[in-house]
Amino acid sequence: MGWYRQSPEGWLADPRFLLGAALFAGGLTLHVWADRQLRRLRASNSTGYQIPYGGAYRWVSCPNYLGEMVEWTGWALATWSPAGLAFALYTVANLAPRAVDHHAWYHRQFPDYPANRRALIPYVV
Repeated sequence: MGWYRQSPEGWLADPRFLLGAALFAGGLTLHVWADRQLRRLRASNSTGYQIPYGGAYRWVSCPNYLGEMVEWTGWALATWSPAGLAFALYTVANLAPRAVDHHAWYHRQFPDYPANRRALIPYVV
């Protein structure tokens, strides 16, 4: 049964909506935080790129991309719609390869880049 057949009050209590909304909020928080950290780094150094440290940057090179993927996966779950799923899949298909490439770029640019940091998913990729 699709979400559109339920009353709005019923859907707001559905576990899919609740988990999706929590994922969306958590992903958005990570995404905004990581982007803010990058902007602060750029503002503090006009000579070029720096290695970000702290927070989620301890584990992954692109927590902003990870946050965005979690965010839109949560949206897909919360809306339980084909459009939400398509948008989440497109987001992952777009950002996952970018994260891997960006991670490799960091390693090429900075010989002292943290070796245990992953591109996108802590301890995995």
